[in-house]
Amino acid sequence: MDNRIVIPFKSSKEIKVIRVIGWDSNELSLDGYEPSIGFIHVDLRPLQSMKIAYERKKSIAQRKGIRELYEKYKARERNREKDFRNKLSAGFRRLLPNSIHVFEDLDKEDLVTRKKARRKRNHRTLWKRIHKRISGVALTASVDPRKTSRECPRCGFLVETQEGHIFKCPRCNLEMDRHKIASINIRRRYLECKRRKKRKTRMQGFPHSYEPEESMKVELWVGVTPSGRSPVIWISMKGVLRAM
Repeated sequence: MDNRIVIPFKSSKEIKVIRVIGWDSNELSLDGYEPSIGFIHVDLRPLQSMKIAYERKKSIAQRKGIRELYEKYKARERNREKDFRNKLSAGFRRLLPNSIHVFEDLDKEDLVTRKKARRKRNHRTLWKRIHKRISGVALTASVDPRKTSRECPRCGFLVETQEGHIFKCPRCNLEMDRHKIASINIRRRYLECKRRKKRKTRMQGFPHSYEPEESMKVELWVGVTPSGRSPVIWISMKGVLRAM
């Protein structure tokens, strides 16, 4: 008989924060921005593909009335989804140390209320679970997501309506991908809240200059590997990209 007594305890660790990264959560990607790095693209398409494949398998099993097969596919989907989140969070810890990751305070159930197909697609991307898993290995924060993809980070102009993936500012003529615009504004919003300033301030590291064009020269792509010891792939894109 084991007479040992196990006493769990928590220990605190001091982390020196060297960067703040703003993240825009999307159906197929997490798009981040930090001035010293540039833009970061985390590919979530493997997660979407896996979810779609298991939705079809579960649907077939359900139509045939095979409950055991349905439960087997459901368990496999849950395990693979958990594995994806674990590998992704491990990549954040390894590749982006000493960082605060700022996410949108999302309630995806309220994001889309019109089309069933769109709600189903949003349900596949488990933003809250991804954010929660990352918060277990890194420092995280959340901000109000409203209007983050419609405000120009260069001049502050708020565009009333936007169609398509490209943000176009009628005041300063800035053109950039809306996901990148949102990541910039999410980071700026966190810094503004932290400083507790009542007046509107321009985002640190993104002044009225040609910095958008400079930032687009480098973009980091992060993707979860299906197997192997390395949890993520980090690739710098080659060449100069257009500010989109």
